[in-house]
Amino acid sequence: MFNRSLVVNQSGDKMERRSFLKKAAVGASVGAVAVPSFAQANPTINWRLASSFPKSLDTIYGASDVFTKRVSQLTDGKFNIRPFAGGEIVPALQVMDAVQAGTVEMGHSASYYYFGKDPTFAFDAVVPFGLTSRQQTAWFDQGGGRELTRAFFKDYGIVNFMGGNTGTQMGGWFRKEIKEVKDLNGLKMRIGGFAGRVMQKLGVVPQQIAGGDIYPALEKGTIDAAEWIGPYDDEKLGFNKVAPFYYTPGWWEPSLQLSFYIGIKEWEKLPKQYQAAVEAASYEAHVVMQAEYDARNPAALARLLKNGVKLRQFSKPIMEACYKAAVETMDEEAGKNAKFKKIYEPWKRFRQDQNQWASVAEAPIQNFMIGRK
Repeated sequence: MFNRSLVVNQSGDKMERRSFLKKAAVGASVGAVAVPSFAQANPTINWRLASSFPKSLDTIYGASDVFTKRVSQLTDGKFNIRPFAGGEIVPALQVMDAVQAGTVEMGHSASYYYFGKDPTFAFDAVVPFGLTSRQQTAWFDQGGGRELTRAFFKDYGIVNFMGGNTGTQMGGWFRKEIKEVKDLNGLKMRIGGFAGRVMQKLGVVPQQIAGGDIYPALEKGTIDAAEWIGPYDDEKLGFNKVAPFYYTPGWWEPSLQLSFYIGIKEWEKLPKQYQAAVEAASYEAHVVMQAEYDARNPAALARLLKNGVKLRQFSKPIMEACYKAAVETMDEEAGKNAKFKKIYEPWKRFRQDQNQWASVAEAPIQNFMIGRK
């Protein structure tokens, strides 16, 4: 039987559907216009970043490039940070001061350069016989290091972020062999931070010199020895031409964490999306630097040895004497500096736990594999 009402209902349903779709389309169109894009919702911001490092050291300076490019990408080109090499805006060893004073909004440096202000800064970088690269990252990111160091940096009006790690460094370049502890007595050496104070206990005369100024000081004999980072950067700076003996290990820097600094006032003015971009970009720059050093150092060392560099290892008596001096130096500082002690005590416990774990897992396989093909 023909049902006319069914046809009418179906027709009405179709009409209602058409009406609904038209309204939805109009609503979607209005919504698209009403919701601003990321670029419309956020301001254009231009900052300057002062680095402590020369552009010729593409790995350590390069972290600033990696960071600034990623921030721009993550903000659709609205947040632009221009990096400047050491000395272009401010002297290489005054980057933190420039951020603190508001001369620049950001900096990239090694916090132990500012040891003279307070030795506590060294924990944001490295202390003698301290943490390896992975351990330092674990401490900062998961072990309370971020909270402890940021509380300290707050007194200087700065927020600190991980900005790369060099990994374990070499023991430096020497114009003569160091066979016994007494050979260190009277030695003028480019070495900064806590290590310089430790070395003083062994008779060394420490000198804090920016990376770009080390070569001429060695060449002229102003200093007798210098430590910088490792084969890849040391080769670039040409230290092998003026000091033939290359020592290992850099016990004062079993790793070196670099840091990005942002003035707290500038940080708090940033939109949340921009703050998130900074956090993400700093992590990327941190990981990339370590990967680059690990990938490039082996070939650089092989080239140095091929060109006549004399590789030496600090003797066990020298290492023992240095360790004793390091413990004494840090305990003395903790006894008179409450800020230092506040970080030193939990940091020591973390280091002990990490070394115990490494002795079970990584050290055995690493020792087994060394020398194998």
